[in-house]
Amino acid sequence: MSKAVDITPLLDFLACSTPRAWVEWALEHPEILLIDHANCEKKAASTALNLMYRYVEHHELLNKLSRLAREELRHFEQVIAIMQRRGVDYVQLSAARYAGSLRKEVRTAEPGRLVDTLLVGAIIEARSCERFAALAPELDEELQGFYLSLLKSESRHFRDYLKLAEELASPAELTSRLGVLLQRERELIESPDTAFRFHSGVPG
Repeated sequence: MSKAVDITPLLDFLACSTPRAWVEWALEHPEILLIDHANCEKKAASTALNLMYRYVEHHELLNKLSRLAREELRHFEQVIAIMQRRGVDYVQLSAARYAGSLRKEVRTAEPGRLVDTLLVGAIIEARSCERFAALAPELDEELQGFYLSLLKSESRHFRDYLKLAEELASPAELTSRLGVLLQRERELIESPDTAFRFHSGVPG
């Protein structure tokens, strides 16, 4: 694991660690892992941009998410470059249930909608970082180095989303909403899934 990044705060934040069964599933599907990783980077950039369009009055949000979107697109470029070197075709994959299921828990009225959306963003970034760390020791030298290099930025994205949420909600509201969202996330991570994806559960 990278000595430069301590992911202990992420492990303490999440309600569970990635099951070993998912890591083994990932190793059985190296091409899908790369393709869906590329998809995740695109989606992360798109989510940040969508929030920038929707909440133009939040200056700090605009600054943090502009930087985040640029980094996610850079990661996307890096993933597709690795895919090209390895002869992996960028085919269409169905979306995982993960992000959509988490977003179903988001409240519809503001400012709760924004608070929950930011918390979901923090959870997804934390899980991504935790999975990079879980996978890295199992991968070849190129992918190991790449995934370890992502830990710093992904852990910062987690903190950025969480800090933005903390500035909009009371500690009691944050504790309550995180309890709901993290419990749902744990269910998605630990329950059987029908298809392997970067954020899928265990093999079903």
